Amino acid sequence: MPFDESLIGLAVSLAVSLAATAGGAWWSLRRLSQARHLLDTPTSKIRSAAQGYVEFYGVLREQADTAIVAPLTGKPCLWWRFRIEEYCGDGDKRTWRVVERGCSEGWLLLDDGTGQCLIDPRGAEVRPSSREVWRGNLRHPRGPAKGGWTAWLDSGKSYRYTEERLHGGQPLYAIGEFRSSGGGRQGLDLSEAQGAVIREWKGDFAGLLQRFDSDRNGQLDEQEWHRVRLAAQLEAEDRHRQHSQRPAQHHMGKPGEAQPFILSTAGEDELARQFYWHAAGGALLCLAGALATAWLLNGL
Repeated sequence: MPFDESLIGLAVSLAVSLAATAGGAWWSLRRLSQARHLLDTPTSKIRSAAQGYVEFYGVLREQADTAIVAPLTGKPCLWWRFRIEEYCGDGDKRTWRVVERGCSEGWLLLDDGTGQCLIDPRGAEVRPSSREVWRGNLRHPRGPAKGGWTAWLDSGKSYRYTEERLHGGQPLYAIGEFRSSGGGRQGLDLSEAQGAVIREWKGDFAGLLQRFDSDRNGQLDEQEWHRVRLAAQLEAEDRHRQHSQRPAQHHMGKPGEAQPFILSTAGEDELARQFYWHAAGGALLCLAGALATAWLLNGL
């Protein structure tokens, strides 16, 4: 039995050390890659940015008819993220356990002076500067965090709340996938657009027959289908012309490839420094795990 217990303990220790090695290496390489993407991607202006992976600097603006309130403090904002933890356990094993978390998904509006871009924050690593942490006895706090000399009274509370926010007027660094529509930016794939119109018309086949079935036999022959295709081509060209006349609309979202999607109130240089420090921490964890693994294996 003692031999089995020691063997189990050794296996657990090896698993922990190997996990630390792999996890530290993954984290270090990930942060180094992100820092490289940030520093290698040139800053663009919204008005003249090329389609694809870009970075912007600008200011967050409020959108008309959009009112967002943070769920824990009740403060107005443009984006929020919260976490509620409960202090639970027995004796010396008490620890904080996350019981609820959430994040807003409303789009953000970035203005860099040359244009405006709507940003879908879903899937982004959001790093806001506004962050509040406080404690209480209720699962859901009533009102904002306490400040000043009363804050120390919360040290014995059983719940801990964390809320982060983005506010209008704050600077924002954004790097992600950029797409524009309208403003004459999009070319016309006539074959694809024509096919889309025909598929739409087929959804109302009775209406299609009424328009193009000249001999009223309930079918469309080759000549009638030729008229359908010609009419669909003209309709596709007209729709594209109308769409191109609309004002340009710019959007940013999560890249399809393994590229970072980051929204931060800190600038590129500060973010890169933080990521390099994170990479160094990951490398140290990897080294410690490797040394621990070698020491454990050497003791076999």
